[in-house]
Amino acid sequence: MQLRFEKRLHQSKIMLLAAPFIAIALSVVLSCILLVVLKKPILLTFHSFFIAPFENFYSITEIFLKFGPLLLIAQALAVGFRAKIWNIGAEGQMVIGAIAASAVPVYFVDSTSGWLLPAMIVLGALGGMAWAAIAAFLRTQFNANEILVTLMLTSIALQLLYFLLLGPWKDPMGFNFPQTVMFQDEALFPALFSGVRLNVSIIFPILFTIAVWLFMEKHYGGYKLVVGGLAPSAAGYAGFSSKKAVWGSLLLAGFAAGIAGMSEVAGPIGQLQRSMTSGYGYSAIIVAYLGALNPIGIVFAAFFLAVLHIGGDVALVSAGLPISAVHIFQGMILIFYLSAYAFVNYRLRVVQPVTQPDSAVSS
Repeated sequence: MQLRFEKRLHQSKIMLLAAPFIAIALSVVLSCILLVVLKKPILLTFHSFFIAPFENFYSITEIFLKFGPLLLIAQALAVGFRAKIWNIGAEGQMVIGAIAASAVPVYFVDSTSGWLLPAMIVLGALGGMAWAAIAAFLRTQFNANEILVTLMLTSIALQLLYFLLLGPWKDPMGFNFPQTVMFQDEALFPALFSGVRLNVSIIFPILFTIAVWLFMEKHYGGYKLVVGGLAPSAAGYAGFSSKKAVWGSLLLAGFAAGIAGMSEVAGPIGQLQRSMTSGYGYSAIIVAYLGALNPIGIVFAAFFLAVLHIGGDVALVSAGLPISAVHIFQGMILIFYLSAYAFVNYRLRVVQPVTQPDSAVSS
């Protein structure tokens, strides 16, 4: 008796809906085992992860603060993933976007112009797109693997960030911390409510989600983008350009990541710091796949992972959980989801081995 994967003629809608819940359930079960091994309180830990983030208004606004950049970057990455363009460097594109945007308040530290914030938005978007354009150029001109290129570009972006914060952009009055000066009010997004960090930059991921859904589901250009990435040879015969698919998806991701980076330094942080990304570029990959690369599904996945981020911070204090446990939980969700999602397109069949008659064997 053998087990064999068999391609489905049509996707299983039941497994498509069930895959995220299966991944979450398996992750919870395995997490319970790990918590027992670590001798941590199970009920308190899961209360910290899933209940505590909703216990007060400030925590809820913090969820949406995390939700914004995750949603923004994941929506853009999903477009590329659907076209088989594997951009793993959104973290670096976010860093460059933040650096480009921060140049305005750093070099015009005494300015009170109303153009500071619009200039930061434009430079942040252009910075992220420029960094993504390097990977697009190397992929289309030299067939360089975009996974390796975007990963290496992320390392370069981080080193550039460290150089600026420890060198020319370092705040002389910052007690030797690697950070820039605090940005003036004109370079910051206004808060939505008093006493919280959530600001008007939350509108960017919302508008971007609507635009991506309309483009990918209702516009012919979205269809061309996916076809150009999925089947370059066939796309060429149909008049679709695979190079345009590469450029379009990478530039879109760079744009979104750049805006996300700019929103961080002009929002809750208020300056450029070494820890300004919080790993959003990598977490957004989990969000994109947990949402089945669907614009609507990604909204729910981004909110779920934002809850985990805030709940993980609570668990660090209340349950004494190490920070690595949060990352392990996120990783398990992705692994279990990808495993469950395989059954959307494939079914597992039991195959009886074919045995030869005794006469044939003896002869």
